[in-house]
Amino acid sequence: MSDVIDAEGFRPNVGIILVNDENRLFWGRRVGQNAWQFPQGGIKAEETPREAMFRELEEEVGLGPEHVEVLGETSRWLRYRLPKRYIRRHSQPLCIGQKQRWFLLRVNCAESDFCLDRFDKPEFDDWRWVDYWDPVREVIYFKRRVYERALEELAPLLFPEGAPKRPPRPAHPHRRRRLYSRRR
Repeated sequence: MSDVIDAEGFRPNVGIILVNDENRLFWGRRVGQNAWQFPQGGIKAEETPREAMFRELEEEVGLGPEHVEVLGETSRWLRYRLPKRYIRRHSQPLCIGQKQRWFLLRVNCAESDFCLDRFDKPEFDDWRWVDYWDPVREVIYFKRRVYERALEELAPLLFPEGAPKRPPRPAHPHRRRRLYSRRR
């Protein structure tokens, strides 16, 4: 099945933030890469975002609806653009980025229930639990702002007294710092 791309060139997608009883987040390493991210995936034409979330949850980490409690989801689509070098110009319709609905899920099963290779093409080959804001620092740079927005919006569901202190925002790897000051 080909990807669904909206009129603006964004692929509808779901993102999944899994949290354990210690409010630590599931962080998966992409197969064969040193790239870490939350589970995510495209929404098929006939699916709702929630249906796609449960399908992706099973495909990527081997968990079913009985293994999690849905705590909440983002109120709107969060978008990111792909850097030019990642855009597949030969594909039609042209996809320039993703628009995502993010879901926060509390895991209510044993770690042994996680299964990264239940399907033929696994997304992840390793995973770990991380502190709440670690993913913003570690995810590939063009997804950082979306991760920040999702975590900011969903934090009150886990931390009603206030989210943990955020680390400083990492610098964009392709922007050089100015080594001089502007004259007035």
